[in-house]
Amino acid sequence: MAKYKVTFKKSVVKDLRGIAKQDVKRILSRIDALAEDPRAEGCIKLSAQERYRVRQGVYRIVYEIREEVLVVHVVKIGHRARVYKSN
Repeated sequence: MAKYKVTFKKSVVKDLRGIAKQDVKRILSRIDALAEDPRAEGCIKLSAQERYRVRQGVYRIVYEIREEVLVVHVVKIGHRARVYKSN
């Protein structure tokens, strides 16, 4: 299976600022695993949009898969209580 390139939306850096460093390390290692298999166990397709989410502790990583160019685009990272709200 081909390896996907991981890209980030600019706002993801802002999302990570409020998260403890040890949790950020776990989140980033989970994102690295998405490059190998973006539809691995625990991956859930969001019903309202063409996006997926994966859990890392109490945080959620929301991303898009662009098959034609083999890219996983991370859109948002946040606490499970707030990640799906638009503002």
